[in-house]
Amino acid sequence: MNDFVGSRLKMKRRILIVDDEEINRALLNEVLKDDYEVLLASNGQEALDIIELEEGRLSLVLLDLLMPVMDGYDFFEKMKKDESFSRIPVICLTSEKEAEVKSLKMGMADFISKPYDMPEVIKARIARIIQLYEDRNIISATQFDMLTGLFNREYFYEYSNIYDHFYPDNAKDVIAVNLNRFHIINAVYGRDFGNRVLKAVGETIKEYSHANQGVACRYNADSYYIYIKSGEHEKVLYERIAGSIKGFVDDYDIRIRIGVYKDADTGLDFGKRLDYALLACNSINGNYNKKIAYYDDKIREKEHFEAKLIHDLDKALAERQFKVFFQPKYNVEGEQPRLCSAEALIRWEHPELGMISPGVFIPLFENKGLIGKVDRYVWEETAAKVAQWKKSFHHSIPVSVNVSRVDMLNENLCSDIKKIVDNSGIDVKDFYLEVTESAYTENRKDVLSIVKDFRREGFTIEMDDFGTGYSSLNMLTEMPFDVLKLDMAFVKNIHTDEKALRLVEFIMDIARYLNVSVIAEGVEYKEQYDLLKKMGCNVIQGYYFSKPLCCDEFENLLKQLQEMCDAY
Repeated sequence: MNDFVGSRLKMKRRILIVDDEEINRALLNEVLKDDYEVLLASNGQEALDIIELEEGRLSLVLLDLLMPVMDGYDFFEKMKKDESFSRIPVICLTSEKEAEVKSLKMGMADFISKPYDMPEVIKARIARIIQLYEDRNIISATQFDMLTGLFNREYFYEYSNIYDHFYPDNAKDVIAVNLNRFHIINAVYGRDFGNRVLKAVGETIKEYSHANQGVACRYNADSYYIYIKSGEHEKVLYERIAGSIKGFVDDYDIRIRIGVYKDADTGLDFGKRLDYALLACNSINGNYNKKIAYYDDKIREKEHFEAKLIHDLDKALAERQFKVFFQPKYNVEGEQPRLCSAEALIRWEHPELGMISPGVFIPLFENKGLIGKVDRYVWEETAAKVAQWKKSFHHSIPVSVNVSRVDMLNENLCSDIKKIVDNSGIDVKDFYLEVTESAYTENRKDVLSIVKDFRREGFTIEMDDFGTGYSSLNMLTEMPFDVLKLDMAFVKNIHTDEKALRLVEFIMDIARYLNVSVIAEGVEYKEQYDLLKKMGCNVIQGYYFSKPLCCDEFENLLKQLQEMCDAY
């Protein structure tokens, strides 16, 4: 037993004696003072004041029932209604048999009969009640999430199974609630503020589930589950949760998403039922007009489709079903744009499903922790092609590859990529690395360390998707990088929207101050190109110059440029 636990077991518990008769208070104090720290009150109101001052430190209340100002019955009712005090056990002090029965029915733990003529019996009953309630509170504490008071996930599973057992004929719904973008709240307002939001939501869910024959839990940081008798709960629940956080944050800062698996199949494993509700909840991603979604055939088909992609991944890598495409990047600093590098992009030519967009399989593999296999495939294929072109055309065509946030969890990432580059026979200057802003936002410390390792090896670092995360300006002061890639979301409206244009100009000013180059992605129109060139943008990438090209097409482009150079 450690010293802290031992000291707690040996310390004196505090007992409050509430009795209007001074002689009774004195008698009980004399019996208990050697074993307990005794506090005294002469009526219920005085006792409430003491309980508030001693919040969390009282182990027992000895309560007389007939007192002036506030009697024992009123005092006990007020205690029961206050969550802070309701777990303190109360022993009734009475000389009336009827009062003994009434006190027990009200929920008091025990009674001690007056007069107090058997001190050892009194002490034994007090010790037993304190031990009983301390044990119960310890067991209870393990069941609940400390912040919200909801069940933790283990007991949520247990009580939901009990619910199924005793009410097998009741149709039930599983409801998943998620506070999307909650990390912004912690980042902007601090963790204590975020905890108050989580607690408010938890209390709302707890109150609703109790009132509607349900059980609920806080599953992780910003997600909750409810298992409840089937009904039209979700819209009412949404409104109540929205109301509970209205005083804390604006709608822009946080979005409530609710996924529902209605009339859940109780023949399924309970965890699977939760998964279905979560799938419905996650289907709302990116749809800002949708707040509630239901698990249905469309989601079921998507689930099966994704399961097939995961199943087929290793075979696809072995059979080289993944194809690397290359989108040219053009330096526009001079009179004439010139090809200066390219970005490696991945496509999946599935033998049964046809061409699969990276927008489908990349997020899936990232969420499942499988994207590292695909990234390594792209790195190796790209390095081999860069080496081949360098040999064929006698000069370097640098290509940038993506390093995902999942890759950043690999502590050997730098040495792994350096080995691929060395084995291919190219130089680190031929192999640019794109690091997404979201990787920094989610895993700042490790990302900074790895990026510094890359820089020491001589790699060029491009900050990809700049402006889409939530720590952009702070990131610029910490992250060592060479190139800032301006996300296409900023570029697409600069020729039609004055605010978008001013924002890009501001970012260009920052880049000049930091002495880093800027690549603009997603450039499609001449008006966009002219504005970016005028601002001093260094490199442009997008359909204005070229779509992503398959390997043969990109190689043909290189041949054409080589022939033009030879002609001059």
